[in-house]
Amino acid sequence: MLMPKRVKRRKQFRGTMAGKALRGNTISNGEYGLIAIEPCWIKSNQIEAARVAMTRYIKRGGKVWIKIFPDKPVTAKPAETRMGSGKGALEYWVAVVKPGRVLFEIAGVDEATAREALRLAMHKLPCKCKIASKADLEGGE
Repeated sequence: MLMPKRVKRRKQFRGTMAGKALRGNTISNGEYGLIAIEPCWIKSNQIEAARVAMTRYIKRGGKVWIKIFPDKPVTAKPAETRMGSGKGALEYWVAVVKPGRVLFEIAGVDEATAREALRLAMHKLPCKCKIASKADLEGGE
């Protein structure tokens, strides 16, 4: 699972996911990318599941880039616990994703294979996504 080596503060506020992605919204390394079209939190195990689905389908050919990193800690209190007595313990790490953010990139395989691999990865993620090529994004979409 992906997680930071160390953080400045152990627990964080939930925050908001208003607006569109200002950074990470272009396909910079690969030929095809998976782009989020709604805001969400993506857990580290969901990122890993999507990565495994993609690399298995392309049979370890080509190259895959993960463009998001889970650096936000999410806390939860144990089940059947009364209110109060402080904030819960750290449960998992999430990456905060806004609409327009490129999640994964892929290169070194043909278009049909890349699109199918990204489609399989899309099913592992909690938000709606779309598959785009580098040419699509530069073409003024």
